[in-house]
Amino acid sequence: MEVETSGEAREAAARRSRQENVARRIAILTAGGDAPGMNAAIRSVVRTASGAGLDVLGVKRGFEGLAYGDFEPLSSRAVANIIQRGGTILGTSRCPIFRTEAGRARAAENLRYRGVEALITIGGEGTLAGSAAFTNETHFPVMVVPASIDNDVPGTDYSVGFDTAVNGALDAIDRIRDTAFAFERLFFIEVMGRDSGFIALEVAIAGGAEAVVVPDVKWNLDALCRRLEESQLRGKRSSLIVVSERPRTGGAFAIANAVSARLGMEARVVVLGYIQRGGSPTSRDRIAASRLGAAAVRGIIEGRPPSLIGEERGEVVYLPIGETAGKQRHLDERSLELVSSLSV
Repeated sequence: MEVETSGEAREAAARRSRQENVARRIAILTAGGDAPGMNAAIRSVVRTASGAGLDVLGVKRGFEGLAYGDFEPLSSRAVANIIQRGGTILGTSRCPIFRTEAGRARAAENLRYRGVEALITIGGEGTLAGSAAFTNETHFPVMVVPASIDNDVPGTDYSVGFDTAVNGALDAIDRIRDTAFAFERLFFIEVMGRDSGFIALEVAIAGGAEAVVVPDVKWNLDALCRRLEESQLRGKRSSLIVVSERPRTGGAFAIANAVSARLGMEARVVVLGYIQRGGSPTSRDRIAASRLGAAAVRGIIEGRPPSLIGEERGEVVYLPIGETAGKQRHLDERSLELVSSLSV
């Protein structure tokens, strides 16, 4: 007969305590900008929870539904045939009331009134910040699954939706390249990204762009024009410049006008806009969403503290919300240099 050591006994007791106190009902919401793969994450959460004997309530329209008590039960059958769909079946919105302490207290009351003992939120940087404020003030357990096409959620290498957005933009750029070559023109392609240049940088490398302009780095008109002139001297018939939306420059139109005036070259601007946000998620996003959603439920079952469920070097990690919210992800300078070195 094996005899437990005192340390093993304490750990066994802790495990039994967590299992006895595990939440029997959880809620899930999607907030902020929609991202391809959110539905895959919802599906993963619901089916993992159902398999563990937990009830799941879906919150409609993100934090707004949380504040106003708009809930619906979610069963395994309710999330059938959604893994391939973009957007979010739960909906999302911007919610001013949840930005207030009173609004967050009201949201916690709505959860407790319905017997919900833990919350899973799916969204980007703003969702992480809102979840952090909510759990800090109400002490309500929250797990956050990062989902943002901008890939700017601090604490994780990857956010659900990024790969789909990049591939959507890349497909458009490949088509634009044909026209740019035929007419020997400059094309400035503006991609989404808000205050982050991750989409622009990834697309610039994968699309073989001449240059990239991102909000993270101040751009230089002289340097950009010099590079384009040198490209012409090397015999290039056309050039693509990828621009992240709303950089410190005013956007792709302002940059294109400045370059065109300086060089006397005809330029065209293409703003890709929301076509990057929608569409069926790639396998990369479906798998990431499934892994992170399942890990969020496991975190609740194991009694972990409020966490961001992140990805580091391909591994799922639990990061305390307080150590991630409010921080910022930065671009890899080596990747920026790669755009330049490969455009010769």
